[in-house]
Amino acid sequence: MNKGYCCIGLFNPKSPENVGAVMRAAGCYGVNSVFYTGVRYDRAKEFVTDTKKVHLKIPLIGIDDLQQVVPLGCTPVAIELIKDAKPLPDYRHPERAFYIFGPEDGTLDKAVRAWCRDVVFVPTVGCMNLAATVNVVLYDRMAKAFKRSKADD
Repeated sequence: MNKGYCCIGLFNPKSPENVGAVMRAAGCYGVNSVFYTGVRYDRAKEFVTDTKKVHLKIPLIGIDDLQQVVPLGCTPVAIELIKDAKPLPDYRHPERAFYIFGPEDGTLDKAVRAWCRDVVFVPTVGCMNLAATVNVVLYDRMAKAFKRSKADD
């Protein structure tokens, strides 16, 4: 199965617990790197809950602007619960993706969504936390890639 290439961008994450859980998900689903902006996580990162020490295998890099680090050939995909976003169950993931997630206590800026090719939402009754959303999106990516590889056999 060709899992492609994917990275995660976290826009101003707040919680070290969620970033630790994002790193664990990154390890489970074969993410190549994780980038984050803002200073809130930097202030609290000594409390990180990356219990599998995934940060030793997958880079977790603090940057100023996610748009400046879109990996070559990757499609930026904003994950946001907004009107006119595409529902995740109907979404076909790009082979090379850069998934951008907003903060736990806010939304992804319009300026960030503007440079993303797609905006996707996870259909739920309410909003999920950052780590839960990352897990659902990455699982969906893996499951759909697995299904396509089985169809190609």
